[in-house]
Amino acid sequence: MTSKFTTPPRDILEKLIETSLKAGASAADCSLGVSEGVSVDVREGKLEDVERSESQGVSLRVLFGQKQAHVSGSDLSDTALTTMAERCVAMAKAVPEDAYAGLAPTELLEQNPPELDLEGDGEIPLEKLEADAIEAEAAALAIEGVKTVAGCGNGWSRSERWVAASNGFSGYLSGGSTGLGLAAVAERDGAMERDYDSWSVRKMADRPSPAEIGRTAGERAVARLSPRKVKTQKAAVIYDKRVSSSLIGAFLSAISGPSVARGVSFLKDRLGEQVFAPGINLVDDPFLKKALGCRNHDGEGLPVARKFLIENGMLTRWLLNTSSAKQLGLEPNGFASGGFGNPPGVGTSNTHIEAGEKSPATLMKEAGKGLLVTDMFGPSINPNTGDYSVGVAGFWFENGEVQYPVSEVTIAGDLPAMFARLIPASDLEFKGRRNAPSLLIEDMSIAGN
Repeated sequence: MTSKFTTPPRDILEKLIETSLKAGASAADCSLGVSEGVSVDVREGKLEDVERSESQGVSLRVLFGQKQAHVSGSDLSDTALTTMAERCVAMAKAVPEDAYAGLAPTELLEQNPPELDLEGDGEIPLEKLEADAIEAEAAALAIEGVKTVAGCGNGWSRSERWVAASNGFSGYLSGGSTGLGLAAVAERDGAMERDYDSWSVRKMADRPSPAEIGRTAGERAVARLSPRKVKTQKAAVIYDKRVSSSLIGAFLSAISGPSVARGVSFLKDRLGEQVFAPGINLVDDPFLKKALGCRNHDGEGLPVARKFLIENGMLTRWLLNTSSAKQLGLEPNGFASGGFGNPPGVGTSNTHIEAGEKSPATLMKEAGKGLLVTDMFGPSINPNTGDYSVGVAGFWFENGEVQYPVSEVTIAGDLPAMFARLIPASDLEFKGRRNAPSLLIEDMSIAGN
């Protein structure tokens, strides 16, 4: 894709920063990104839709003292870039001051961002995308009880991104991925249930076969037929590994530097304390092989590394960018996200709860009875208290064995107490940017009949 530029991308960014400074900016950062990809949809064994996308964009953020503004566009001509810089500076001069705005300190920057191999399969032939999607759809339809496949898509994409800032930082990252997924609909006695399977990976070799993906979606949909309700009670809940990573998201929101600085986090006073049970580790790893969230610097150009967010149950750090670090009187620690043309947020790369020693079946047997959650709808979380509730579907188990599917159930608790008694199973699988094994939490409130 780089060959599409008549001017090297680094030169484009350097000129954009130079023009901004000449127009009166005290500092600036920017990014240039390009991407391309193809996606296909099939229905009833035939190709239904093909979409090819190609895009390029440039983003610029300028600072005028403690004032900042940001703009973006797709025109990379000299005239357009000059106009962009001048307008952005004019905007910055007109907005209110932000006491915490600014670029990362030069002495903290990553000096030599490591090269990462994040390449995918490259351009996958349209015929291969179509054939794999048709194979997955057929495998789902072959499962007894499956009525139809609501949607089956397959595709690939790749991207490149260059970043630069007036504090001297510059970086580059490229990568590719492919994804195949479908939703199957099963029917019994006029009632229908839906379930799915999907995979997004760097390379096709890292995912199950199309037939296995389709078969899994079909079997999951059939297993959900004829669901029952359960009585309101307190019982064990096991979050299947398909949905358990949602608890990581709730935890990351609570340790976000901006949330802590605003005082809207139920963990705001817990740094350095026991938050999970001893032995529980939660890791962020920007260099995890083949993972989708890899990066070689954070959103402000600071170094990144494999770090424990929870170590032996203890909360080790906040997620900080420069702005939130200033508010808290701390130093930024490599968890800025976005940035370079936009005010940076905070975020992680590849985050996972380390696997436990017991299988999900063993945890289910030890719990005796409870709810195995495989699907979730509309979680509600109070960020100040951690009060938590979510609609779920899944399976009721007794005597350590699944008995029947359930739906229209709500589970509730408070996240600090849930984290403290959470037990991870041994079935950790890396599929996305956040991963967790199945998780057992005893004594949850279950609202049914």
